[in-house]
Amino acid sequence: MALNVVIMAAGKGTRMKSALPKVLHRLGGTSLLQHVLNAAAGVGADRTVVVTGHGADEVETAVAASGAVFVRQMPQLGTGHAVQMAAPALDDAQAVTLILYGDVPLIRPDTVQALVQACAGEQLALLSFQPQDPARYGRIVRDARGGVQRIVEYKDATPEERAIREVYSGIMAAPTALLKRWVAALKNDNAQQEYYLTDVVAMAVAEGVPVQAQVVADEAEVAGINDALQLAELERVLQRRHAHALMEQGVRLADPARLDVRGTLRCGRDVQIDINAVFEGEVELGDDVQIGANCVLRNARIGAGTVVHPFSHIEGAVVGAGALIGPFARLRPGAELADEVHIGNFVEVKNSTMARGAKANHLAYLGDATVGERVNYGAGAITANYDGANKHRTVIGNDVHVGSNCVLIAPVTLGDGATIGGGSTIAKDAPAGQLTVARAKQATLAGWTRPTKKR
Repeated sequence: MALNVVIMAAGKGTRMKSALPKVLHRLGGTSLLQHVLNAAAGVGADRTVVVTGHGADEVETAVAASGAVFVRQMPQLGTGHAVQMAAPALDDAQAVTLILYGDVPLIRPDTVQALVQACAGEQLALLSFQPQDPARYGRIVRDARGGVQRIVEYKDATPEERAIREVYSGIMAAPTALLKRWVAALKNDNAQQEYYLTDVVAMAVAEGVPVQAQVVADEAEVAGINDALQLAELERVLQRRHAHALMEQGVRLADPARLDVRGTLRCGRDVQIDINAVFEGEVELGDDVQIGANCVLRNARIGAGTVVHPFSHIEGAVVGAGALIGPFARLRPGAELADEVHIGNFVEVKNSTMARGAKANHLAYLGDATVGERVNYGAGAITANYDGANKHRTVIGNDVHVGSNCVLIAPVTLGDGATIGGGSTIAKDAPAGQLTVARAKQATLAGWTRPTKKR
């Protein structure tokens, strides 16, 4: 049985008060629409149709890689009208169509999979819930035996119907052939003069097609986002999900409420994460890794036993086992650190490799460098890798000692075991095993007096 998924993503999102289309706002580092597309993929959708409207070009470009089919709803005349626009793109050969919404990002694949199974190509299956405040949701109207009779929109409901606690989430699964016929027959004789998809419930009942509503326990799964406040509230829900999943795996979080995962975080055994850590993109932490407070890791891999001290920023970098990073360290894209490397406070490493046991403990910069084993790179030392037009590489051999406050003007090579005297500016290769010093001769001027301010 084929599965179509239709995702409604045409709305303007006026209450977001943003130039960005609502479905492209981010939750946990991923757009709202992409979350829903991921859910569709999670239930094995054979065809996914995204209905766009406001900001259609921007929306379609943003999720083009998903392989979805796009149809446009212009103007937007209600949810039923949106499905009318999508209908020609649906495969109706023994198929089920699942209706999802681009601003309802936390729906779980398991939940909609159960809804599709309940439909089974023969019934109309609805997802309902019982919120603390039913507000202006459409009410599920059941008969005396509990069967679903219809859905009434809040604006069209009587006071008795508004008192109903069970409401419709907007998510449904229907036999595709029937759904196409039903939406073609929709009328807009209602308070909003829109085509309501909910009207298909009464059509199904009239035709004797069974209608069932499955109640979802977690209201967050069906919560829509209409403004910045709701976006922030669901962000915390999502982060609680991440935190609980990590702790179930054995990760120790100093405070589950102060964690942000904006991508994928994979952790080994006995990982410890302090407060306010942010993980973006693809991040992997090996066994026994410790992440200090207020660190940001983006697209990084950290080896077993490494300690990342507070306020460090690691992006596009690979760190070996047993390393010490920070505090206040910055590893930029292309940084590859081997086992037991030490990077201290206010040290920046970019597009450089550092071999086992190399150390840069204070106030230093390594850019476009190849650093050998057991190198000691002094405080204030930098590689001058940019000549104003091109980048050049610095090669530092094994067991090199670079004194404090040195400038290595690339391209330059320091041979194995070389020592560079503090304060040197090195523009030529330094031979292995030798002391190289390049600095101006010190002079003292007798009788010199310091200038004073004129009064």
